[in-house]
Amino acid sequence: MSTPRSLSRCLLSVVAPAFNEEAGLAEFVRRTKAALATLPCRHEIVLVNDGSRDGTLRIALALAQADPAVRVVNLLRNFGHQAAATAGLDVAAGDLVVLIDADLQDPPELIPVLAAEWEKGADVAYAQRRSRAGESPLKLLTARLFYRLLRATTHSDIPADTGDFRLMDRRIADSLRLMRERHRFIRGMVSWVGGVQVPVPYDRQPRFAGATHYPWRKMVSFALDAITSFSVVPLRLVTYLALVIIVLAVLATLTVFIVKLVNPDYFIPGFPAMMLTIIFFGGVQLLALGVIGEYIGRMYESVKARPIYLVEGIYRADAAGRGVVSIPTAPVPEAKP
Repeated sequence: MSTPRSLSRCLLSVVAPAFNEEAGLAEFVRRTKAALATLPCRHEIVLVNDGSRDGTLRIALALAQADPAVRVVNLLRNFGHQAAATAGLDVAAGDLVVLIDADLQDPPELIPVLAAEWEKGADVAYAQRRSRAGESPLKLLTARLFYRLLRATTHSDIPADTGDFRLMDRRIADSLRLMRERHRFIRGMVSWVGGVQVPVPYDRQPRFAGATHYPWRKMVSFALDAITSFSVVPLRLVTYLALVIIVLAVLATLTVFIVKLVNPDYFIPGFPAMMLTIIFFGGVQLLALGVIGEYIGRMYESVKARPIYLVEGIYRADAAGRGVVSIPTAPVPEAKP
């Protein structure tokens, strides 16, 4: 029989990556603390400064000085959202770990609901979006298509309309720490690990302040990472496309042959065959090279085995209450080529 779960015996870690969030970071911590105060467990908040260029680090350190439960992980530069989230997961010490963005689009008030699902037996309780306020119809459409395409092309059961906002049991978080691939798609990695995973519907809010840090360029790159990390279907699609084009080329050749029989002077001699060959097979080759190149590029990045992120320092409140002090960085699993 499994041991009954109780929040009163747990430490809950909230991991929040932040990039240029000076306008809303204090409000995020305030709301998160208010939500955590309703739970019987101990807690910590791990703020990860992902190379912000504004006053995010200054504000994060002031929050840490004012509250011993707040720790700040300062990265040497901007490594990207998924790397920053990984840094926070590596540092978090909790029996339960909540991953949430600091822009307040995902409400911290949902954390107690996620924790209740863990008490009922869930290993992962993930927040699933019913609606997404403040986002354009085009972004909503592309997001919807992305998740459907991802589910159709991968072997992992990655839930639709779901971001990284979730609560994870310690063993799930530890499993993620062992997965050191450079091109990361955390929500897919969590689904791959398995366990009992339960959705919690919610309505996503507009950003509290500032502008989105995911322009179209980053969104496309993120989508490519997601698909190529969890599927070889694009490689197979090239084979299927090649077969389709070969069939079309044969049909086109037969058409040209019939037209030549009916009207020998209709085509310039040699022109149809040359154009069909260039267009069809040239297209297949370029597409195949592009898809293969995506995978080879990712293998190249992995073989170098560089760290996912680099930490400048980890800070918490001084025991005497006079400021913040640097604490030793947490050991992380080594990346293997």
